[in-house]
Amino acid sequence: MTDAVLEVKNLSLRFRGRYRFLRGRAASVKALDAVSFSLGRGDTLAVIGESGSGKTSLLRAIMGLLPLREGDIELWGKSARSMSADERSDIRRRCGYVLQDPYSSLPPTMSVMDAVTEPWNIVHHGRGKREEGLSRARSLLSEMKLPEDLWPSRVRYSLSGGQRQRVAVARALILEPELLLCDEPTAMQDISTRGEVIEVLQRRVGAGMAMVLVTHDLFLARRAARRGIVLNRGMIVDAGGTEQLLLNPSHEYTRALVAALPRI
Repeated sequence: MTDAVLEVKNLSLRFRGRYRFLRGRAASVKALDAVSFSLGRGDTLAVIGESGSGKTSLLRAIMGLLPLREGDIELWGKSARSMSADERSDIRRRCGYVLQDPYSSLPPTMSVMDAVTEPWNIVHHGRGKREEGLSRARSLLSEMKLPEDLWPSRVRYSLSGGQRQRVAVARALILEPELLLCDEPTAMQDISTRGEVIEVLQRRVGAGMAMVLVTHDLFLARRAARRGIVLNRGMIVDAGGTEQLLLNPSHEYTRALVAALPRI
């Protein structure tokens, strides 16, 4: 693949702890099992599966928030296993991350404008670029169709779940990431604003941004991503174009996901 941004190679993750179903005995549970895929510049990949299938763990591993013991992750040709702390910091600045829960991922006491500009101010601290950050934030919030009268409001008191989610997307985009990791970025949107959020993301993809989109919704995967992988108990059980996965699934688990989709 040309312009490779992300390569996941035989990635496996285990979580150790004491589990109730094992009557409190110490054990390890495999969250990911030999997961491999690659992503190029301007490419999109949907990671599809039900809750507990390993989707969020995959994103956290890519961001370097979970230790690697089996397999490897390469970002722009650099192995996560051999990165120094400075290299990891530089890599993270090239990535955006939209967490699944906007209630816990946004600073609750900040205003909407401050929450969006915070990553910019951290990276460009003391460089005289505050006005540029404010200009970018205004542009993003307008693009996300968030009413201007909410911009000075505190996140905790003034925003619905869907509005918080749009603020979280704007916050992830303000540094113009080359790779965006989205964990259910439209879960709290209604049908109209969901399409608006996806259009914002697709415009960035059209400009060269790579994107990994986590979702349990095959309809959303088909609209937002060109390719998809289906995770079940941490393993890739199906892969291909998202249109193919929806209309002609090859694995019984994918067929079960398609059968569960609501229809009129």
